Amino acid sequence: MGIRAGIVGITNIGKTTIFNALTSSEAESTNYSFSTIKPNTAVVDVPDYRVDEIFAHVKSNKKVYNHLEIMDIAGLVKGASKGEGLGNKFLSDIKLVDAILHVVRCFEDENVVHVDKTINPKRDIENVEAELIVKDLETVENRIQKNEKLVRARDKFAMEMHPLYERLYAKMSELEHPRVLNLTDQEKEMLRDMNLLTLKPVIFVCNISEDELMEGKDSPYTKDVMEAAKNTGCGVVKICGKVEAELSLLSPEEKAEFLKDYGLEHPGLDVLIRETYNLLGLGTYLTEGEIEVKAWNIKQGMTAPQAAGVIHTDFEKKFIKAEVISYKDFVECNFDRNIAKQKGKARLEGKEYIVQDGDVIIFRFGK
Repeated sequence: MGIRAGIVGITNIGKTTIFNALTSSEAESTNYSFSTIKPNTAVVDVPDYRVDEIFAHVKSNKKVYNHLEIMDIAGLVKGASKGEGLGNKFLSDIKLVDAILHVVRCFEDENVVHVDKTINPKRDIENVEAELIVKDLETVENRIQKNEKLVRARDKFAMEMHPLYERLYAKMSELEHPRVLNLTDQEKEMLRDMNLLTLKPVIFVCNISEDELMEGKDSPYTKDVMEAAKNTGCGVVKICGKVEAELSLLSPEEKAEFLKDYGLEHPGLDVLIRETYNLLGLGTYLTEGEIEVKAWNIKQGMTAPQAAGVIHTDFEKKFIKAEVISYKDFVECNFDRNIAKQKGKARLEGKEYIVQDGDVIIFRFGK
């Protein structure tokens, strides 16, 4: 189950610095607009302490985390939806991602030029969202024109969809975000084939100063982003790109000491990856054995056969039972499946079982 997130924002706000820290890459980071033209991409591990703990206590050759593909997308400027700057490229690249990591500059630095000369997170967020709305408006308008022909032909599906298209168009033509319509999950599913940019889940990434990180208090800039996240139903994570870049170069021992100095339990980037994972409604089940300890991506609500199918499609068809231990119970049983069975903590579940995040599973299959 491949998952892709795109790092977006206006030009020159630290996107590439954060991408490099996330991925341990060396993409060029410069103090001028459009330093990112072709999107940089990399695959990163999704941090999971459960994988680490199980691997430390069972006999296994290796551990395998879930993965997330990250894209560093060209910076946006006003007029991108009309082709200004690298606008068309920016907007087409966003269509490729499942989630948007919207980086917002929340620090002052006279040595790093802001495209609009001043630091104003609220304005920057509105500028990016306006361009996404205008681009989507074009998509909706084209769809309405095609749909009207089918409506005249009395096509049942077209007639059902038309009011929804019209509602979208009415709001977006006034540069209002589709979120004001409070679309239901069913309506979003009906619009899925349009791949609208404004319907992709978003996390605002506050790129904060080192001083703000050390003090542990939110700056007025960060508070503005948090307010925007609250009003829009988006996620929000604080990261100091400069510090995360330094952290990415350290050994595990040095990293632990560095985090301690800042009073942090985890790197901000680990938090961002996990939040992205949660934003997309994903969960994890675990398998363990001599070959490997492995985390597997699942959509929340998947049944046991569907979860087995993540490993191999044949496993879903041939599913019989799943031997399930919750991670908490596995820990309490000293990571020993035999002890779990003796204590009644290992359950045999059938085809209707909904897999829970952290389940440690052995699947049983027919021939």
